[in-house]
Parts: sequence; structure tokens; C-alpha cells
Amino acid sequence: MSTTYIIQSLKDGSYYIGSTDDLDKRISRHNKGYSRYTKSRIPYKIIYQETFKTRSEAKKREYYLKSLKSRAAIENLINGSIV
Repeated sequence: MSTTYIIQSLKDGSYYIGSTDDLDKRISRHNKGYSRYTKSRIPYKIIYQETFKTRSEAKKREYYLKSLKSRAAIENLINGSIV
């Protein structure tokens, strides 16, 4: 199983969208500063996740969510207004 997730920085409220096969391990790595993009914005909390059967499906969903390029669209997704 693979997961597409959205995390939010508790420091500045920014969002990060990603996908992984081990969500707990990945979030831990984000919060320990192993990811270059998220390092300066730690700590993070998980605010949204979707589970998929394959890594390929999770990556496709990740790319789609990143293509939204709108904070409002991401917040609508989190609040259940869009799919």
C-alpha cells in the first residue's frame, strides 16, 4: 500500500504534498530535517492522506494535487469540498 499525503508546517502554515510506502517513517524524516524542501519549516503534522494499492497510483495522485498550485484548492480538498 502507498499513501499520498499533505502535511502542514506548524511553523508557517505552508503545505507539502508527497507520497510514500511508509507514512510514519516519511513524516519522521520530514520532522528530523532530512528533506531539503521541508527542513526550514519543521515541525509538520499530517492533515490529509489517501491510500492506494500501488506506488504508481499514489504518485499520479501526488502529481495531480501538486498541479492544483492553489492554496485554496488544497484547503478545499482537506475540507472535503473537492476530490
